[in-house]
Formats: sequence, C-alpha cells, structure tokens
Amino acid sequence: MPRRGFRPEWGQGDWRPPPAEWWNQEGNSASWQTFGRRVARRFILGFFFFLAMLIGLGAFIATAIIGSTGVNRWVVILIAPLVALALVALVVRYYRRTLRPVREVIGAAGSLAGGDYSVRVANEGSATMRSVTRSFNEMAERLEGADEARRRLLADLGHEMRTPLTVVQGEIEAMLDGVHTPDAEHLELLLEEVAVMERLLEDLRTLTLAESGSLSLHLEPLDVADLVQDVLEAHRRTIAAAQIAVTTELAPDLGEVVLDPVRMREILANLVVNAIRAMPEGGTLTASAAVDEESVHLRIADTGTGISEEDLPFVFERFRRGSTSSGSGLGLTITRDLVEAHGGSIGINSTVGAGTTVTVALPLVRPPE
Repeated sequence: MPRRGFRPEWGQGDWRPPPAEWWNQEGNSASWQTFGRRVARRFILGFFFFLAMLIGLGAFIATAIIGSTGVNRWVVILIAPLVALALVALVVRYYRRTLRPVREVIGAAGSLAGGDYSVRVANEGSATMRSVTRSFNEMAERLEGADEARRRLLADLGHEMRTPLTVVQGEIEAMLDGVHTPDAEHLELLLEEVAVMERLLEDLRTLTLAESGSLSLHLEPLDVADLVQDVLEAHRRTIAAAQIAVTTELAPDLGEVVLDPVRMREILANLVVNAIRAMPEGGTLTASAAVDEESVHLRIADTGTGISEEDLPFVFERFRRGSTSSGSGLGLTITRDLVEAHGGSIGINSTVGAGTTVTVALPLVRPPE
C-alpha cells in the first residue's frame, strides 16, 4: 500500500512518473485520473478550510466592532452577501487558475507515462501554472522528438544491416548448393561483408557513447605528420584501385601534440574514406596539416562530386546521406562527436562538381618537456 503524502517514496532523487501499480493494484490507466481527483479534492478541502477560518475570524472581528463601536448590525447583514459573493468569485478564480490546470497537467502526465508523447497542456492559469505547463509541453516535445529519432534509428539500422547480411546469406547458400566453390575469392567477399557489419556496429557504439557523454579519451603525445601518413598508407590499396592521386601538405613545425591516437585515426580515416567515395572515377586527394599558436589544423580535400547546397547543412546528421553517397551515414556524425570530445571544431565546404574540403581544428597542447 502506498504511504500517504504528496511525494512518493520511490522519488528519493529526481522526480519521475510513478509506476501505475503504485496507485492501485490493477495498474490500469484510470490510476492517474484517480490521483488527479485526490489532489484536486485536497486543494479544494484545504482552500475551504482556510476560507472557513477567515470567515470565522471576520465574524469575530465584526462582532467585536459592533459591540465596541455600536455599528448597526443591519449594515453588517447587508455587507455580508457582498463579502460572500467576493469569496465565491475568489473560489472560482482559484479553481480556474490553479486547480483545473493542475488536474490537466496530472492527466497529461498519465498519458505521457502511457506512451502518448503528442499530449500537450493548454498554457493558461496563474503565472506559476503557465510556467509549469510550458515546462511540461517542452518536456513532452523533447520526448516525442527522442521517440521519433529512436524509431528512425532502428529503421535505418535495420536497412544498413540487411544489405551485408543478404550478401553473406546468398554466398553461403550458393556454396551449399554447389554454385560457388568455397575458394579464397568468395571467402574474402564474405569477410568483407562481415567487416562492414563490424564497422557499422562499432560506429553505433561510438555514437552511443558520444551522445551519452560517456566517450572517454586516452590522451598521449602524438606525431601529427606520422598520423596523417599512417592513415593514408592504411588506405593505399583502395586509393590505388580508384586511381586517385594523393598529395600531402605537412608543415615542418607540426611535432607532437597531446591527442587520443585511436580516435584521431578514426577521425582521419572517416574523412579519407568519404573523400575516396566521392571520387569513383579518380581525382586528387589532398591531406594537409598545420599549427598556429592555439590550434592544430587538419584538412582533407577531394576533387569529387561535391555536396549540394540543400544537403550541406545536414551532413553531420546521423544516417543522412546524399544521393551519390554509398556509406552508412554515420561517418561525419561520429567524426564531429570525436572532434568535439577533443574540444575542437569541424567545418565543411563543398561545391557540386568541384569537390569537398573538410577542416578540423583541435586545441594545440604540447607534451611536457
């Protein structure tokens, strides 16, 4: 049985909607309405109790005045109905400005707890209640947006996973049916598709950590020039297969900077992969790195297809892909999150048919000597 009192015992920390079974054993949807009626009754009874005290005090004072000053009692009798009407008006005003909005908020909270994130409360009543309803509506709007993003994420994730799984399933069935022999060529294809799924899952893990604020960095001295060269070397075969020319512009004073080596390789790898995909028929990839007094600047430029003006403002949104993109739509989102985790910033400029340039600026922290 629930204990009496307005604040439930499970709410030792921040307030959250109580479980339905706290209010009754059935746990049905009417529990919130019952709770609303209980709160309203308590408000009304408390108000009338206070009102009765005021009336009693007023009668006592009026009696004292009549007895001490000799004021005609008929004057008091005539004024009493006006006072009663004023008190009734106060009760009605109190109900409209406080009790009714409170009941509406409680009822809407019940709908929200039941999964109806479209519920909203009319912004009316006293200034305090209007502040409460505005906060409630903002909370409901954020929850609705988060629910929509969750549904979209699950749909996009299912779509991204379906393609490599279909390839793997088809190849395995073909091997079992004798159409394909389990030779190195077909096994390598299966391995590539498994790698695609593995990378997608790792991207989702990184994205989840970044959005929850749990993404940790392991900072250590890192040679920026070696970092750029290592990432380009890791993609050398893919670059050669696409007949892409590579140029590097590395400032001589780069030296070592305190960064997370693993995350920095992921940042540059995502940018290099995007540049390669943007040049399916060859082109030039330029990797630049320079430092100034406060920042280290990394730049990856390509001469590929470019990004349209309509898509450019949304390139950092997850699963957002252009019409010519073949990636998962997570690369730039994760890159932005990793850059911001370092305390840096990222920008992108692109022209359709001319290419894209992505610039990353990171705080310049030199290792202690």
